[in-house]
Amino acid sequence: MKTRTIVFIHGMYMTPLCLEKWTGYFKAQGYEWLAPAWPAHEGPVEVLRKNHPDPNLGKLTLSDVLKHFTRVIQSLPEKPILIGHSMGGLVAQLLLQCDLAAAAVAIDSAPPQGVFTTQWPFLKSNWPHINPFAPQSQPIQMTFPRFQYTFVNSLPLEEQQAAFDRYVVPESRKVPAESLTSTAYIDFKREHQPLLLIAGSADHLIPAALNKRNYARYRNTDSITDFKEFAGRTHFITGQRGWEEVAEHVAAWLKDKGV
Repeated sequence: MKTRTIVFIHGMYMTPLCLEKWTGYFKAQGYEWLAPAWPAHEGPVEVLRKNHPDPNLGKLTLSDVLKHFTRVIQSLPEKPILIGHSMGGLVAQLLLQCDLAAAAVAIDSAPPQGVFTTQWPFLKSNWPHINPFAPQSQPIQMTFPRFQYTFVNSLPLEEQQAAFDRYVVPESRKVPAESLTSTAYIDFKREHQPLLLIAGSADHLIPAALNKRNYARYRNTDSITDFKEFAGRTHFITGQRGWEEVAEHVAAWLKDKGV
């Protein structure tokens, strides 16, 4: 029996609103869906910005996010399909490893422990929230110039501004810090349900080469692991013009894998 439930997992500096196009698309494909907010990410974007610095957000860890989505999944009548973006992609990989999903799609996934690159765009984009000299309990607010470079670097100015105004919220420093620890460890040799990793060739925050390195680590298993790179796509691949092509590829991949 095919799985008909999708759990969408947003990434850092975002809320479930950032996947609004995708939830509508997959609903039209006949799927049930959930898009739970991370803890301390509930509510309208403008309220979350107004509440900065939120001490509850400052306490949030990757472990908290994983526990939250584990509870969500375990409350469902079937193992869902997971579709995660950015840090949400890493969450999807980690939950798949725990046999909590029928399949997973990790889009521009944050790298698991031990998967790294020294490419300048990656270092420049990620340093502000992994800077060990910054107070770890202090949430970080995304500036528009930083958003331009990390998320929407090749988009026209008006599209960059519209995306920033609609979607961007403050973020915890502890989530990315913990992604560098054993909490984000993947046993790449462990059998798993089908996994698709997607990259954008113009992504600064999670460069395509880093996604390829993530994918390559799975090659020593007989489990299904696939990779697709989309030309000219930024880290805002799920929302920028042409997002439909990416969603259609995911839908076709799910159908091909029988989930």
